Amino acid sequence: MESVSVNLSLEYIKRFGFIAHHNIDKALLAAGEAEHRFGGGILKKPMTLIFGDRATYTVGDEYVPVDEIAINTAKKWFRENLRFVDPDVHVRYQIELRRGSEALRDIFERKTKVLGANDTSAAVGYAPMTETERLVLDTERFLNSKEFKRRHPEAGEDVKVMGFRRGRRLELTVAMAFVDRFVESEAAYFKRKDEILEELREWASERYTRGSVSVHLNTLDRRGRGVKGVYLTVLGTCADDADSGQVGRGNRVNGIIPLNRPISSEAAAGKNPVSHIGKIYNVLTYRIADRIYREVSGLREVYVWLLSHIGEPINKPRVAAVQVVPERGLKLKTIREPVRAIILDELDHIQEFCLKLAEGSINIL
Repeated sequence: MESVSVNLSLEYIKRFGFIAHHNIDKALLAAGEAEHRFGGGILKKPMTLIFGDRATYTVGDEYVPVDEIAINTAKKWFRENLRFVDPDVHVRYQIELRRGSEALRDIFERKTKVLGANDTSAAVGYAPMTETERLVLDTERFLNSKEFKRRHPEAGEDVKVMGFRRGRRLELTVAMAFVDRFVESEAAYFKRKDEILEELREWASERYTRGSVSVHLNTLDRRGRGVKGVYLTVLGTCADDADSGQVGRGNRVNGIIPLNRPISSEAAAGKNPVSHIGKIYNVLTYRIADRIYREVSGLREVYVWLLSHIGEPINKPRVAAVQVVPERGLKLKTIREPVRAIILDELDHIQEFCLKLAEGSINIL
C-alpha cells in the first residue's frame, strides 16, 4: 500500500503539480485456499487484495486512473518481493476506494505552503535500538536476503521473529514458511530445517555480544504427521491458505514491534505524505530521536513525541516533547538548546521530508 501511495503521489504531481488527497491504508489481503503436497502443491482459490479508504479520482475535469495505478503497483510489488506469486493468477483485486470528505479534501485545496494536519493525533519514536531489537530485525533481513534464498530456495518470504532476552541469554523463535515444491518428503523437510537452523544459530551467535543465544525454528512442527506436521506453503507465504493480512497489524515504521517501548498506534503505510500525521509524525519522531542520539553527546536513550491539532500546519505541532536517559553526570541544562535546535531544524524542513516520503526515498518498513 505504501508503493501505491508513492505512485499515486507521483502521478498527482506530474498531472497537477501537487499531491491530491488520498489514503490507501485500509487494505486487506484475504487468504486463498491451497493444497500443500510434498514435491509441490496447488493453489485452489486465489488470494484477494482489497484496496480500501480514499483517493482523488478527478481534479477539475481531468480523470486520474486510480484503480489502474493501484492494481498495476500491487502486481509489480508481488513480482519483486514474492518469488512464487504470479500476480495475474494467484491474486484477485478488489477496489473499494472512494473520494474523501469535503472537509479533508479542502485541506489540499487551501494552497498553503505547508498543509494543515488531517487529524488531531500523536506519534512517538525512539533511538537507539537495543541489541535485541536490532538482532530481531537483522535476522528477518538475513533470512529474506537474496544470498540466503539462493542457498535455500525452499525458504519462503513469510518470516516472523520473536526475540526474548533474560539477563545475558537471548532466545529467538522464528517461523518461516517452506515452499513445498522444494521439499520431496517429511524427511527432506526436517533435513533442510536442521541445516537452516544450524546456519542461523551460527549467524546469530556471531552477532550477539551480550551473552548466549538460542534459536528455535517452526516450533509447531511434529514428526510423523506428514504435511499436517510441518510448515509448508505453495507460494512461500501463509496467505496462500492459512492467514490474512491487514495494514497496521504488523511492524511499526522502524521494522519491529517493540512491546516494551512506547509505540504509535497509527499505520503509516499508504497514508498520504503531506497532511496525514499518522504517517508524517510516525516516521519523523524516529528521525528526530535518531538525530538527537547521534548528535548530542552523553545520551543513552531518546524518546520523541509529536502531537498535532487538526487543521493546524504540520510544521507547528501542538506538542514537541523529548525524554532522554542520560549518562551518569550529564546536566540536562547543557543539552536543552542542542535538542531544541534539532527539533526546530526538522520542522523547518518538513516539506523536504514530506517530498522524500512521497517519492518513496524514505523506507517505511
